[in-house]
Amino acid sequence: MEIKNFGVVGCGTMGRGIVQVAATSGFNVYAIDAISNVLESAKSSIEKGITKWIEKGKISKEEGEKAMNSICYSDDISVLKVADFVVEAIIEKEEEKKKVFKELDGLLREGVIIASNTSSISITTLGKQTKRADKVIGMHFMNPVPLMALVEVIKGYDTSDETVKFVIDLAKKMGKVPVESKDSPGFISNRVLMPMINEAIFCLYEGIGTKEDIDTVMKLGMNHPMGPLSLADLIGLDVCLDILNVLYDGFKDPKYRTCPLLVKMVEAGYLGKKSGKGFYIY
Repeated sequence: MEIKNFGVVGCGTMGRGIVQVAATSGFNVYAIDAISNVLESAKSSIEKGITKWIEKGKISKEEGEKAMNSICYSDDISVLKVADFVVEAIIEKEEEKKKVFKELDGLLREGVIIASNTSSISITTLGKQTKRADKVIGMHFMNPVPLMALVEVIKGYDTSDETVKFVIDLAKKMGKVPVESKDSPGFISNRVLMPMINEAIFCLYEGIGTKEDIDTVMKLGMNHPMGPLSLADLIGLDVCLDILNVLYDGFKDPKYRTCPLLVKMVEAGYLGKKSGKGFYIY
């Protein structure tokens, strides 16, 4: 299998980062989102990101211009008929992802791999929405995608070894470091990360420390590059809540219960950096 046309469904924070990396890796990229103003915002963000790479000398001006010209933005998912590989990067909602996988399965050529950028949802479940479960895999990029090296590669119950090898090689071609994980709620990254963030929120909720104190302890005491509350704001508090709910539902273990403060903040629209206000103001 050779990839020439790379599709990305969903142009939010993660999707646009994947588009940028795919374009600068030499692929023709089809960036799909049903909402036109999201596409406009994504184009502006991606071109700004590529321009920064040119300014920093990571790529030449010619390479940058070629990458920008290689991206097709569309609100029509049917343009993916020409795709050789597709990454789904929509919101972290299982039912929404199932719909996209069913639609893609009926649209794409036989043998085309469908990857999900999900950070917690079962790859096996998504694969069952298709007639190509052996070609369905998790390809979990980290935020911000252009800067973070890690890609979690998740093998569903029916995912073939050939598909896993292909995606590992693809991640390397995109300048990433792939790490394999079994298909378990939260995989490796969020199985470890989200309980830590949730416990930090409990510390704030119970008045054990201020948000600044909690973040400073983890930065200076544990050598983390940023504190857990700042990181939650970067990820998106709604995304954190969705992932914690997947962990709780998947394991039925009370240690994954969500802090009431997180629930209230999401209900109030305090989603973090993307909304301008979370634990901190942006």
